Amino acid sequence: MRGALCSIAITLIASTTLAFDIEQQQLFQGQGDETLSILSTTDIGIFRPVIAAFQEVRPDISVDYVVASTQEVYRAIYEEGAQFDLAVSSAMDLQMKLANDGLAQGHSSAQTDALPDWARWQDQLFAFAQEPVVTVVSQAAFEGRQTPATRSDLIRHLRDDPETFRGRIGTYDPRKSGAGYLFATQDARQSDTYWRLSEVMGGLEPKLYEASSAMLNAVESGELAIAYNVLGSYALARLDQKGAATIIELEDFTNILLRTALIPANAENPSGGAAFLDFLLSATGQRVLEENSGLPRINAGALAAQSYLRPIRLDTGLLVFVDPLKKQQFLREWSAAVVQ
Repeated sequence: MRGALCSIAITLIASTTLAFDIEQQQLFQGQGDETLSILSTTDIGIFRPVIAAFQEVRPDISVDYVVASTQEVYRAIYEEGAQFDLAVSSAMDLQMKLANDGLAQGHSSAQTDALPDWARWQDQLFAFAQEPVVTVVSQAAFEGRQTPATRSDLIRHLRDDPETFRGRIGTYDPRKSGAGYLFATQDARQSDTYWRLSEVMGGLEPKLYEASSAMLNAVESGELAIAYNVLGSYALARLDQKGAATIIELEDFTNILLRTALIPANAENPSGGAAFLDFLLSATGQRVLEENSGLPRINAGALAAQSYLRPIRLDTGLLVFVDPLKKQQFLREWSAAVVQ
């Protein structure tokens, strides 16, 4: 009860002092006076086991966990100067923008040093999980059909039987979702097939979403036959592949998202942020993350084993499509293709 009351109080305080939109918030009460504040795009239910495991090691620290969309996390740190001790996001490009523009503190430890080079950037931005960006299809809609293995297969299904799929295709709206914008731009960088697929989907009245969870709900209800570019961890947690839906890693290429964390430059408790980050990257933290939260640990070997898995590179190349003019141009082309 005490934790719930504190959580409500902090929510009320945050809502009156900050303008960014908060989706969820919970205070995980510790035994001491120290509080660690985390701003994250990852749902509370997914991170709860990690926080519990962290507090077994550091019972003295309370964790105030705040959930917002990718755009709102960026807005809170970049535009509002909101003070959090750790910022966690699935939008790698927006995180890179924060770090590159001086809004992240440096941190080095045995845990960060053990990361592969592709999973950290200048000791300021750190990947703690890797997950595929997948396609989910309704088994009922594909009954009697071969499940698509590539984007070309998917295009062929849509063209051969448009009425089955009209109004029943879902994907992210990159105008509203930071993660959706990242996935779309990375798809476009990988292959021109993405634009052909976008145009075909656009002719079939696709439904646009801001979150993977909403797309998965629509697949489960039968509203959608196809959900394109869904976070793999959410899909695996929600769907039984022997049931109503199938999760597909497309074999022409499947982008691998790196979930990242940084310690904001204005953090009030940077040592607390560093402690949680190091735990997240530790052997125990990575095990809990994978086994209890469903987020695949950082694993270079798993990527090397499947050539179609393409990690989105954690470097300044991510900033190309963050440029306002480049973003405006991309969204204009995307709208012409998808919002016909």
